[in-house]
Formats: sequence, structure tokens, C-alpha cells
Amino acid sequence: MTLAAARPRLRELDLLRFVAAVLVMFHHYVGRIAGWGVENHHAMPVLAPVAHFGGLGVDLFFLISGFVILMSAWGRDLGDFAVSRIVRIFPGYWFGVTFALLLFLALGETPIASRSPLVAYLPNLTMLQTGIGAPDMEVVYWTLWAELHFYVLIALLVRRGVTYGRCVAFMVAWLLLAVFAEGSRATLLSSLLMPGWAPYFIAGMAFFLVHRFGPNLLLWLITAACWALAVHHRTTVVNHELVWPNVWESVVTGTVTFMFLLMAMVATHQFEMLEWRGFTVLGALTYPLYLVHESLGRALTELLGARLGRWPLLGVCCAAALVSAYLVHRFVEAPSQRWMRSRLKAALHRLRWEGPASGGEGRALPPSPAETSR
Repeated sequence: MTLAAARPRLRELDLLRFVAAVLVMFHHYVGRIAGWGVENHHAMPVLAPVAHFGGLGVDLFFLISGFVILMSAWGRDLGDFAVSRIVRIFPGYWFGVTFALLLFLALGETPIASRSPLVAYLPNLTMLQTGIGAPDMEVVYWTLWAELHFYVLIALLVRRGVTYGRCVAFMVAWLLLAVFAEGSRATLLSSLLMPGWAPYFIAGMAFFLVHRFGPNLLLWLITAACWALAVHHRTTVVNHELVWPNVWESVVTGTVTFMFLLMAMVATHQFEMLEWRGFTVLGALTYPLYLVHESLGRALTELLGARLGRWPLLGVCCAAALVSAYLVHRFVEAPSQRWMRSRLKAALHRLRWEGPASGGEGRALPPSPAETSR
């Protein structure tokens, strides 16, 4: 039995991922419909002040990512880890970028800071657009750039071999080097190590180690340091549209603290009673929902904003986003992932097969696992 097969599904993480995506969705939809800023909260009472902080769903995403990606990397070599990540993130993302392009063209609009959606489209397909200074097709794509940084760093650990001791050394080194890079204003290292977001990924990794091996003082000290740095980062960096004097710092501190406590409860098996399979369905909808909600919400607001009131428009946008997320998962992600996985594994099989160093006709490749299973 493989490690992946032996590991039970953590449905609580599926639920938390979906909650994070919904928070981000409400943040964008309510901000667009009611207007950004505290002065517009009266336009959608009760919900607008909560949605004001919905961007913190990203923080929860990063915490969960640290946990899940280390869990995914455990017991895998570098090739298998790379295939799992490529298959997971790119099919839905390519659809999301193309969907955004079509809507921009249909509405006659352009992405922020771009001359044309066509100019932004090709670099966005690579997910490397931020690195070359190209604009994001959608504002949410900046988080995928941070995720890519994390994948690259984890890949270094996977290449060396994932063990408990190496994980702890990796986390401590990353945290310290990220702080040193920010303190010394070392641009290259800061770009690679992400001082502002590193505490979330590192804490997520530490929570996974707690979950797998049990708690100890060292892991709690690491998560405590990450919590302190994460709170500092989130309370001192704020979009000018979201400034809320005497409220922002308190709410952000409390929310980030609550997220860390939730993940600590996941790590210590406090939510194992959550066995409803529906949570797994919600988890599957999370990534496509995150990718398409902004494009869809912008288009629907443009087309229906003058005809519907604020609350009906919000309901239509949310319903359309959820249905679209299901359709993308069912008819784009799932079949594309199956198609890509077999072919990438065949390519990986070829890379692993070493022919003669020089001369001769070479040896025939043995059949790949995909071929032998036919």
C-alpha cells in the first residue's frame, strides 16, 4: 500500500479551503457592488464590513498550502512531485486565463495596467508573468506567483529527500533567511524567500509535522514565531482602499490568530469527526471558483448592474460562480488532469531511463507504467 493510499482524506481541509475561497469571492463581489472603503459599508449593511476583510482568505490558503504541499511531497521523488503539481494547477488555470481573455474582449475592457488583453494573455499562460513585469489577467493571480515560489523551494527539499529532520532544518533556515533578506533589503533573496508570506507556508508545514508525528515544543515554537511575523506583516501592509482606522489592526490580528488556531486544531486531529463526503466536493470546487469568480463577477456586474439591485446582483454573481466552478471542475479539470498525468508520467519515465553514454544504437525504452496497464 502506498503512502498516499494509506493517508485518510482530511475533509476539514477541504471545508477550510472552500471557506477561504468564499471569503475572497465576497470580498471582491461586495467591494465591486457596494463600493470599496468604509464609507460604502452602508450600501450593504452587515455583509460589507465582514467582506471588507475577506481578502484574509488568502492567508488561510497559504497556511493550508504549507500543510497540503508537504503532505503531497512526502514519499515522492522530484519528478513525481513536479507531475502532481503541474497536473493540479495548470489545466484549470489555463481555462481561467482564456475565460478572462474572452470576457475582456467581449466587454471591450483590458486588464489593469495592460494595453490589451491579448498582450497580457500569452505571458499569463506561463504563470510567470509577474517575474517579467507583465500584468496579471486577473488580480487574484498574484497568489499563484507566491505559490510557485513555494513549490520551487519545496522542490529543493524533495530533491534532497523529505525527512522530519530535514523539514525542520528547512523551515528554520527559510524563516531566518527570509527575515535577514528583508532586513538587509536583498532584493533577489526577498523575491525568492517571500518574507511577508513565508511565515504562513512554514507554519503550514509545521502543522503537518504535528499532525503526522505528534506535537513537541520545537514545532510549537516555530509556529508561534510564524504567527507573530504573519500578524506583523498583515497589520502593517494594507491597501489604501481598505484602511479602517482603529479597526483594521484589531480585526486582522484576531482573524490571523484564529486561522492559526484552526490549523493547530486540524494538526492535533480535533476535526476528525467531519466525515461528510460533500466537503470533498466543496474542496474540489475551490480552485476553479478562485480562478473564475473575478472574471465572471466583473462581466455580470457590467451587464446586469443597472437592472438588478445590489443584493439580487450579489446572489446572481455567487450562484453563477459556484455553478461555473462545478462545470470547470467536471468538464475541464478532471478530464484534462487524467490526460496530462499519463503523458507526463510517460515523459518522466523516459527521463529516468538511462541509455548508453555514447556510441551504439542505444537501448529500447522499457514500457512505461501507462503502457503496461493498458
